Amino acid sequence: MSDTAQEQRRASSAGAASQTLSRGIRILETLAEAASPLSIDEVAAALGVHRSNAYRLVRTLEEHGLVSRDSSGRLVLGARMASLAASVSHDLQAEALPELTAVANDLGMTCFLAVLDHDQCTTLASIEPRHAIASVAQRPGASHPVTAGAPGKAIIAQLPRADWPAGMSDALLSEVGQVVAHGFATSHNEVIPSVQSVAVPLALRGRQPAAIAVVHVAPVLDVEAIATRLHRSAAAISAALGG
Repeated sequence: MSDTAQEQRRASSAGAASQTLSRGIRILETLAEAASPLSIDEVAAALGVHRSNAYRLVRTLEEHGLVSRDSSGRLVLGARMASLAASVSHDLQAEALPELTAVANDLGMTCFLAVLDHDQCTTLASIEPRHAIASVAQRPGASHPVTAGAPGKAIIAQLPRADWPAGMSDALLSEVGQVVAHGFATSHNEVIPSVQSVAVPLALRGRQPAAIAVVHVAPVLDVEAIATRLHRSAAAISAALGG
């Protein structure tokens, strides 16, 4: 076999391995973003691959504890994902979790920490209130474009204007400007249907911009009071990390 043929074979093999890895990661992202456990067929549809290909990928992820099944056999993220996630920004999570817990219980709403991950707003940690008739789940690892939702606006507001995402609408530019002026962001029906959010910037020295937010379904709330409570926790977290 010629050197050229060998190089082409190696390139083809590397490309196939890269595609397999990419699809495995996409399965984890799909499960993290899903509102409920998914079937193999639903995962295959999300990836745009044949059911048998999705099944092989899922089996490999199951073997590593990254995916598991519920009592009905549908797919959810595995327990191993939690231990991996716990090691991400461990010091930030350690300082944030007590504050997220306090806010969640004070306000009776799910409180979460979101960070900038490339062009995505990703939930790093989330706490649901201890005593609440109904609360909105916000799964750690869930991501959406940073240009959507209150936490995303709070994050963009901390970036230099030159680093703001391209193609922002006039309405979004105005909302981010309001965050800069008033210190908090709001959203309604932008990421999860019927769900509202309030978020404040969390500036951390030497780290990407972050935000603390709550999500709720209540029709009328004192947004400024919620923002004031969030700012108190944001300041505590920033101070603890030397911000």
